[in-house]
Amino acid sequence: MSDTPTYSYLGPAGTFTEAALSQVPEAVGATWRPVNNVGEALNDVVSGRSVAAMIAIENSVEGGVSATQDALASIPNLRIIGEYLVPVNFVLVARHGTTLADVKVVNAHPVAYGQTHLWLDKNLPSHGHIPATSNVAAAASLLDNDLADAAVAPPGITKHHDLAVLADGIGDNPNAVTRFVLVSRVAALPVPTGSDKTSIIAELPDDTAGRLLEMLEQFATRGVNMSLLESRPIGDALGRYRFIIDLDGHILDERVADALLGLKRFSPKVIYLGSYPRADKLPINVIPRYDNDAFVKARDWLSGLVDGA
Repeated sequence: MSDTPTYSYLGPAGTFTEAALSQVPEAVGATWRPVNNVGEALNDVVSGRSVAAMIAIENSVEGGVSATQDALASIPNLRIIGEYLVPVNFVLVARHGTTLADVKVVNAHPVAYGQTHLWLDKNLPSHGHIPATSNVAAAASLLDNDLADAAVAPPGITKHHDLAVLADGIGDNPNAVTRFVLVSRVAALPVPTGSDKTSIIAELPDDTAGRLLEMLEQFATRGVNMSLLESRPIGDALGRYRFIIDLDGHILDERVADALLGLKRFSPKVIYLGSYPRADKLPINVIPRYDNDAFVKARDWLSGLVDGA
């Protein structure tokens, strides 16, 4: 049995997820296992087949990746241990001999399709769409069957598949970026760096008016900024939602820890997904009254009152 660690990622080779995994120093020299979907990647981690999995969690154009958010909410004992940013753009590829005028049906991953639909609608106004499991799978399908005439794929796809590029730079937003996270099993907390992010999932106790405001106040009153707040249906009844939240800071930061304690008292279910270094390495600016010293001094003041009573 090999001692080489295995990392799972959405394959096949050539995907943006593979590009994200290439940014992980620990993955260099390891075995990379391509999988078909997020659930399979995370199941690899839970079963021990892989030490970690790289998955997309947010796009600057499309927002949160719902499949990832739902999987993290339902699969226990997982931790996000890092995040990575990958610039995203696309090309339109087809079998050799195909022209743009020949294209009637396009194969594309739903997220990629959402990020290129303006270009596609303008240049192929009558096209149909077949969803693919990944950006590379969309291109590879052109060599396996004739259900589609072209595919939306990552730049450089022709290094992996013998296809012709009909158009490049077809992304609707040239500044689009996808955020990926590396997910492992529960492990020791990393040391705070001063440029950290904490990810959680929380549910409201009921649908009484003002409940969402009460939840947000747990962070606002402690000076904790949210860089992501998205809702996803829980699925057990209409109107029941959970919230995916990214906080600026580390769970070992006093303000973040105190906010999570308040959230736990308020919410019937809080899932802690991890604290990890930010990909952009930008320092977190904290107002002095919310820094660690302020919380420590406030506790010391209270202790002095109690001890002197």
